[in-house]
Amino acid sequence: MATQQDAALEPVLAPDAGVRPGQSMTCRFCGATAHHILADLGMSPLCESYLTADELNGMEAFYPLRVYVCHHCFLAQLPEYVSPERIFTEYAYYSSYSDSWVAHARAYTGMISRRLGLNDRSFVLEIASNDGYLLQHFVAAGIPALGIEPAANVAEAARRRGVPTVVRFFGRELAAELAATGRRADLVVGNNVLAQVPDLNDFVAGIPMVLKPGGVATFEFPHLLRLMEGNQFDTIYHEHFSYFSLLTAEKIFASHGLALFDVEELPTHGGSLRVYLRHAEHGEPPVSAAVERLRAREIAAGLAHIETYARFDEKVKETKRKLLAFLIRAKQEGKSIAGYGAPGKGNTLLNYCGIRSDFVDYTVDRNPYKHGRFLPGTHIPIYPPERLRQTRPDLIFILPWNLREEILEQLAYAREWGARFFVPIPEVRLYD
Repeated sequence: MATQQDAALEPVLAPDAGVRPGQSMTCRFCGATAHHILADLGMSPLCESYLTADELNGMEAFYPLRVYVCHHCFLAQLPEYVSPERIFTEYAYYSSYSDSWVAHARAYTGMISRRLGLNDRSFVLEIASNDGYLLQHFVAAGIPALGIEPAANVAEAARRRGVPTVVRFFGRELAAELAATGRRADLVVGNNVLAQVPDLNDFVAGIPMVLKPGGVATFEFPHLLRLMEGNQFDTIYHEHFSYFSLLTAEKIFASHGLALFDVEELPTHGGSLRVYLRHAEHGEPPVSAAVERLRAREIAAGLAHIETYARFDEKVKETKRKLLAFLIRAKQEGKSIAGYGAPGKGNTLLNYCGIRSDFVDYTVDRNPYKHGRFLPGTHIPIYPPERLRQTRPDLIFILPWNLREEILEQLAYAREWGARFFVPIPEVRLYD
């Protein structure tokens, strides 16, 4: 029998909303044909494919950066143009270079250890454990842990921190191997990995296989509602295959025997969700009021209506126009502009807006892996942060705007020469 909630989630279809002839994809979760467009950001390179100097004169691959929304399950998604093996086998992103993210991980470790009563007889498994930014805190507390990380270069950094790490992609196959060797977890963690999985059903199906009967899994991912409300289109790139609302995430997890029983809204990455999962056959803990409230809020915001998604693309275009107008005016006034950070989101923004070294002289980043390289597509050079003090730019373009407060604190010295800072999202905003 259909419930009131089921009725509220029934798609309200407008067949012509957002449809463009010849453009569609098969939904990676439910298999329906998805042809409604959330955002079309033109052609863009892989956002983490930083170039060396001898690669600048070679051919560079660009792919359509177009997000479709499935009218049946409302999963927002990109086609898989490039395999995960090509993207993630050697990866340029090291989580530990963000102080605020490491602090976030440390706080989570203490909270979840207390909430679940974890101790030296427990076992924690993290999927996409990166450089050990999170599991190092469990290891330090004497709680056995294992990381799963497909990027060998990043996994080696985790091992140097004392974090045992398996260099593999996670899915049914690896989950079965872990379960067969008795490595089922009291806690499974997945932070900012769900979006990076093209075979969503294979990945999620592996979670209950490695989760103990009374275990809990937590996953963090950018919240589609916040992405749309905050006009955060730069968080769209080829390395992110999917974008999730609570409504859609619940459906995906439930289809693989996992009940979503609690949720927290986080400020990370411009607004994320942390969802708590358990085996569906276990009735405890019950579904929290927080889940009910957020579900109702998403329905009220129109996330169960396809027309809501079709309106987002125009907001994106208007942001592009405003940012370019700001940069043109600044250059006409003779201002010098440098970037701070070389994040994936920055590369989406710069390529979509056509911003190259005619606007931004260079950018800086704390990650030594990127020094001496060039941003994909735009070919803006990347230097160590000391370059800012040497050249004293008038304006500093904060590309990882979600870390704005952390970066403004790090760059307080730039006020010595009167530099001003600006962020592009949700619209251009200046900081003295």
